Amino acid sequence: MSRFSFRDLTVYQESLNIVEAVYELIKKFPYEERSALSSQLRRSVISVPSNIAEGSGKMGYPDKVKYISIAYGSLMETLCQLEISYRLKYISKEEFVELGLKIDNVAKLLSGLKTSFENKQNELSNKANK
Repeated sequence: MSRFSFRDLTVYQESLNIVEAVYELIKKFPYEERSALSSQLRRSVISVPSNIAEGSGKMGYPDKVKYISIAYGSLMETLCQLEISYRLKYISKEEFVELGLKIDNVAKLLSGLKTSFENKQNELSNKANK
């Protein structure tokens, strides 16, 4: 992999692990949920690594921050939909808790990456103002 590739980021790899886990869980959903909750859950969970990847392709730090923020929002949407799935008894408490821990980890990684991009942007602004 490239030295500067989003594919090398831990947050990207961990978000892909969540995608795989969610897809496995969805297989257990009732048939009537195939075009409702499971479809929305697929879209939100796929959005997380997709926005990490898209943001990495942007040249400016403000754009990078924007896409990391979108990924974070999609991650929170995924958590909400998993909670709904748990409340509807489509997934077990153990499955919900386990995925919740993985989501919490990715949320922390995304926050750290966003802060890093913001700091780099501030450094560039400070250098430009000198």
